[in-house]
Amino acid sequence: MTADRVPVRHSLITRLLITSMVIAVAAIASTAWLAATTTTRAISHEQGGAAADQRAVYQALLGYAATHHDWSGAATMVHSRAEEIGRRITLTTDDRRVILDSHTGPVPENSLPAAAVDPLDVDLGLTGGVERIDERAVGPYVVPGEDRYVMNEEAESALSCFRKLGYRGVVDVAPTGRPSILLTSAGSRFGTPVPDHSLESCSTGLDSLVSAGEKKALQELEQMTARCLGLGDRADRLRITPTFQAYLGTKPVVRTRNDDIRWAMPSQLRPAGPADVVEPCVASARRMQLRPYVAPRVLLFVTTPGDDRTTLSLSGAGIRRIAAVAAVVLLGTVVVTVLAGWRLVRPLRTLTDAAAAHVPATVSSRDEIGRLARALNDATRRREQADEQRRTMVNDVAHELRTPLGNIRTWLEAAQDDLAPTDAQLLALLHEEALQLQHIIDDLGDLAAADAGTLRVEMEPIPLRDVIVQVVDSQQGSAYAAGVRLEADVTGDPVVTADQARLRQVVGNLVSNAIRYTAPGGSVTVGAADTTISVRDTGAGIAPDDLPKIFDRFWRADGSRSRATGGSGLGLAIARQLTEAHGGTIEVESEPGRGTVFTVHLPDPAGA
Repeated sequence: MTADRVPVRHSLITRLLITSMVIAVAAIASTAWLAATTTTRAISHEQGGAAADQRAVYQALLGYAATHHDWSGAATMVHSRAEEIGRRITLTTDDRRVILDSHTGPVPENSLPAAAVDPLDVDLGLTGGVERIDERAVGPYVVPGEDRYVMNEEAESALSCFRKLGYRGVVDVAPTGRPSILLTSAGSRFGTPVPDHSLESCSTGLDSLVSAGEKKALQELEQMTARCLGLGDRADRLRITPTFQAYLGTKPVVRTRNDDIRWAMPSQLRPAGPADVVEPCVASARRMQLRPYVAPRVLLFVTTPGDDRTTLSLSGAGIRRIAAVAAVVLLGTVVVTVLAGWRLVRPLRTLTDAAAAHVPATVSSRDEIGRLARALNDATRRREQADEQRRTMVNDVAHELRTPLGNIRTWLEAAQDDLAPTDAQLLALLHEEALQLQHIIDDLGDLAAADAGTLRVEMEPIPLRDVIVQVVDSQQGSAYAAGVRLEADVTGDPVVTADQARLRQVVGNLVSNAIRYTAPGGSVTVGAADTTISVRDTGAGIAPDDLPKIFDRFWRADGSRSRATGGSGLGLAIARQLTEAHGGTIEVESEPGRGTVFTVHLPDPAGA
């Protein structure tokens, strides 16, 4: 058996070893990938937190700069913010001269500023807004308290007008103290769109109200904007609203209300020019006007205090540690795999030796190998039974063929020697033996086709009554000769899907078998109902021990093989094969001395 060993390249141990190594390498790689991914995510999270801290610090400093003209009072806020986020906050001029610093020490030379803090040039990437000039930088546009009362009344009146048109809104107060209407939902009380001029009529009064301080500041802004736009002699027609919208009008309408609030808007308004030209001029003029009221521009640095820096790198020692751990994991995987493979292969070799020697294996484990051993032992026993059945079948076939051939030879030799006359009787005897021989050959052909799966069955709807009547009529001669009464008992007009010729063969085999084993004076009844066919006789019956054998090939209840009590021994086997080819089943019930009933169940035509 040593010469039949499996080559190393095909050995199960080799394949297990390769598989385990691949798994180990994949596990190490996936672990490293997981660690790197986790670290990357942590760094990204930390960077995101740092960015959020920078935005918060920028917003706080921007608010201070918009409301103060210098940075002298910002030290407390800078130190508080630095302690809150755990970072160093430094404010410098554009030439890196330090103005405020939450920690001591020089500003890192290679550090980039987090932002430039200037309320007149807001970093929209940090604020997420759309206005370059911080709204908190109000400068000279603060509305006095006594004027706010009048404006608030006008705002309430405008809001009431909007509500009558079906709109909802609230009064929003700007940092300057000026109220405005913020519409929260659009619509109409009548379900139709509201004209634009109706909306303008609601807000015209509030938009036109300006305090004395605002009027003076707006006039200055109008002069600077007119110079930027190059209006020349049309400069006196330029009007800028408190919302910093620039228009040109024909003739201003000026009147006093409460001696402080003035209507100072042109009577006919039109845009002062293209938006991409006018808006930059207005913004530039506002910056020039507000510059004295806000803190100067500074650079913001948000860094790690001192030299505390977090870095992620792999040194030579770190790489060697990773390689050593990977080597240990691989070595352990190899050792465990070899030991497990050896324990796995040892019972397999025992099974191989037992199978080669055609003897039962002695493996008694209860795992998959044990199950395989029991399956192989069962297969060995079934093979021995199949060999025994094959030898028996060959002997039976030889016996069945030898009998008619021997009779034919005997009668022919007798006729050649003039010992038997060559008359009609001799020809009838020879014809009977030839028919018996042909019957055996046909039966064997049907069984061979069924075993090979080539037995053809032409399925079609057929009336079951016609099949039963045809079989009964064809078997009446044999029944009369045997002294047996043969009759049909069909209920209704059942229809089945079957091969008519094969179904007649099944019923014919069962009827001929019943006639053969029924004594003279007995009866055989062929019944049918729905998809069930039954053949009932009043014969000697079958012993309980013989019932499991009646469908075996060449089996006869009479062990002497006498043709007086049995045919070829293939009829019932063929009947079962043909029934199963139709998708049906055949059953038998018998009691010694009280007869036998064969029942054929065919599939329902609807299901077929």
